[in-house]
Amino acid sequence: MDRPNMDAWVGRETKDYSCITEFQARKIHATVGEGDTPVTGTALPPLWHWCAFTPDENNAAVGRDGHIRGSELLPPIHLPRRMWAGGHLTFHRPLHVGENLERTTRLKSVSEKHGKSGPLILITLEHTIYGAHGLAIEERQDIVHLKIPETFAPPPKSELPVTPFESIETPEILLFRYSAITFNAHRIHYDVTYAREIEHYPGLIVHGPLQAKYLMRAAIRHKGRIPYQFGFRGVHPMFAGAPCQVALREDDTGVSLWTGQDGHQCMQAHAIWEGTQ
Repeated sequence: MDRPNMDAWVGRETKDYSCITEFQARKIHATVGEGDTPVTGTALPPLWHWCAFTPDENNAAVGRDGHIRGSELLPPIHLPRRMWAGGHLTFHRPLHVGENLERTTRLKSVSEKHGKSGPLILITLEHTIYGAHGLAIEERQDIVHLKIPETFAPPPKSELPVTPFESIETPEILLFRYSAITFNAHRIHYDVTYAREIEHYPGLIVHGPLQAKYLMRAAIRHKGRIPYQFGFRGVHPMFAGAPCQVALREDDTGVSLWTGQDGHQCMQAHAIWEGTQ
């Protein structure tokens, strides 16, 4: 799609409604939760809202890669590899199990660039999520579209800047179940033949949002409370089978966090708490 036509999509909005029921919360908790299973009326752990607003198109709308083809919000993109590259969230108040939720999504920008691996298109979405008591979450979501290389061509590796304090197993069943609770059909997370032969990865890819969830959990454990702002960015693919390492370090503004594998970074994040640190 040419530049003028892509620009014409900027500013489009959609509105969605959802609710994470107690039944659904048990499934999410079985996959990524810890502690007591949430019941109706209890607060949802941060980032569980990613399990609320999931696709509902039928199978005919799903492309070969597992993504939905066509959208009233997003322009058609000619580059076939799609990745959730990162994002930023501001938490105003908690959401709860059984609470009616409303999300407005706006296409903020579409930009074309040329990176080391070739052309790419960066799409930025803005989400505002409301619960029964008003605005709960403001979120920016960064999506990148790239060419699929003929062979695996990863970005350069950067060492973890601090020693990891946690190591989390990444079995295939975990990736399958996380794909299920988020209704994410992208085949790189559960179909190893597709991942290797079509997208030319050496193995299954651990979801970026799943890594972000582990970093959020680490931030909450470290401070004892939910951060006011949380931003994250993927810097290298993480592959199923090898443990996901988690590291963090306090700085002047909050806490910097990383996931890693075999000592190199996979995701970077930063958490900020209002008031005193």
